[in-house]
Parts: sequence; C-alpha cells; structure tokens
Amino acid sequence: MARKTANDLKAEAAAFIRYEKDRLRKIATVTFDRQDRANCTTIGMRLLFAEIVHKANIDDDVKVLVIRGEGQDFGSGGDIDEHGDIYLNPGPDENFLPDLGIDDPDVKYPPAGSYRFLHGLTDHYAKGYAGNRPLQEFKKISIIEAKGYCYGWHFYQCADADLVISSDDALFGHPSFRYAGWGPRMWQWLEMVGIRRFSEMLFTGRPFTAQEMMDSHFVNSVVPRDRLEAETDKYADACCRTRPLDVVVAQKTFIEIYKQYRGEYMGSLMTGWLEGMLPMMKDDRPGDVNLGNGSFDEGIAKTVKNNDLNYPPEWRLSRGGRKQP
Repeated sequence: MARKTANDLKAEAAAFIRYEKDRLRKIATVTFDRQDRANCTTIGMRLLFAEIVHKANIDDDVKVLVIRGEGQDFGSGGDIDEHGDIYLNPGPDENFLPDLGIDDPDVKYPPAGSYRFLHGLTDHYAKGYAGNRPLQEFKKISIIEAKGYCYGWHFYQCADADLVISSDDALFGHPSFRYAGWGPRMWQWLEMVGIRRFSEMLFTGRPFTAQEMMDSHFVNSVVPRDRLEAETDKYADACCRTRPLDVVVAQKTFIEIYKQYRGEYMGSLMTGWLEGMLPMMKDDRPGDVNLGNGSFDEGIAKTVKNNDLNYPPEWRLSRGGRKQP
C-alpha cells in the first residue's frame, strides 16, 4: 500500500476543519470538528490550518480570526497515535516527510539514529507553515474560544493568539511534559504566565484551570460554558469595529517586533534543538515513561492515560481520571 503524501493527509483533514467568513463584519472562523477524538489534530489538520491562517492573513475580507472547537473541547493536542513510536523506533520506510510537506520521492530523509532524523522535524515545528505557530505570524486579530481540554497543540494556539476567551471548565497544559519533558512553544508559555507558574506546569505536568490561567494573565475572560459563544462574539465584534485593517496590521507588527525582542522565534528554535536531543535522555529508574524505552508498546494514548492515574486526582489530565480516587 502506497504511503500517504502530505496532500493526501490535507485532503482527509478537510472533513475535520470548517472555515467560514462573515464578510460584512470581516470575521472569519476556523472550527475543528473531530469530536470522537476530542478534536485532536492530525498532520493534515495542522498543515491545512497553517494554509488557512496564511490565506486569511492576506484576505481583505478578514480582519478577525476566531479559532474554536466543536463539541465538548477546544482540543486535546496532536494525534500522537498517528506517529506511533516512529520518533525513536521507526520502521525501515518510516520518516517525517509528510509532516514536512515533502511529497518528492527523490528526497532522501536522514537515517534513523542520526541527530537529524528527529531534529529535522522538531526544527520544522518552529516554522509557521508547519502548523504549530502560524498565529505568531498572523498580522490580524486572532481570538481563541477555549473550553474543555486545551492541551498540547491547542495550548500552543492559545498562547499564540491575541485574545483567549474561556469557559470556566477549561483545562490548559501539555501532556508531553510527563512523557517527553518539553513542547515546541515553551518560551512563549513562560513569557505568558511567568517563570514561577510555568515551572510548576513543566515540573508537575498538571493542567491549570481557566481561573488559574486568568490569574496568570494568559486568559482574557472566563465565563460559564453556556455564555462562551456570546462572549467570544462580543470580543470579535468589538475588534472588527476598531481601527481600520491597515491600522491593525501596523499594531500587530509593533507587537511582533516586541515578541522578537523578547526572543519568541529564538525560543522556538531552541526548543526544536532541545527536542532533537530526545534519544540521548536516559531513564532514572525502570518503568519511567518516555518515548524511547518501549513503555509505549500498548500505544502512546493508552500509556499516557495509565500514567495519568499515578498523579493526584486534581492533577490528572483527563476528566475521567480526575473523577477516580
């Protein structure tokens, strides 16, 4: 069976992403709709999202971009089962070319076991067109409607957006802190919430509530779930009525210069370098959960879920796990 290309993956992803425009108000909306997987994103979804943001950045019919999830959650991050154990135990024909958007059969991917095998991907994640940080390059107003799980890749988008409007039941964080130790946007998260709060999130791996993130200056508004859509629209409507679009682009350029002065892009590159070191990390004791010690033989998602139960109930990532003793 032929391996799926980046274009194949993007074509499949079209079933899980809706893009709509209100031309009168210049408000566009991206909706993730993969509810059976808590809106977790595939490779194709991330690539398609990057394309949508790029087009909206140019489109004169768009001034405000709202990003949301259908159903219970904004999203639970990237679909880690999609890669399986390819990070450190790839098969002979497995590599990350589809993630990189490369469909050319003449391109030879670096061999497994080389530093470049993993770093080629992690460095790519620092680029907007990879689908991890396109909102950092977006010169218009972006608003996240956060609810339920706001984990992993979806947490990236929350930090990178201009405004975050959250339901009071939202949980923010990154599961990879407990099985890898880092994530591609750590520099920006630290900048947003401060070193003390981010250190707690990084070292414990626990999710933070909407109110905690509000107190950490990460979230702009917290409302009950039944008021979330109206609250988001209130912000989007106010933003669409502000100064002309040319002024907004100038404002965003000012903010981007400030972010680069603070090292935002340098932080992405440094985390990509750090992630590329993953194969060199050694366990402290037998049974430690990481991507390279065979602990994911039952599947990454199942292993992460089982490991979650080792933590205090209120520090668990899943709603089901938080209800267990």
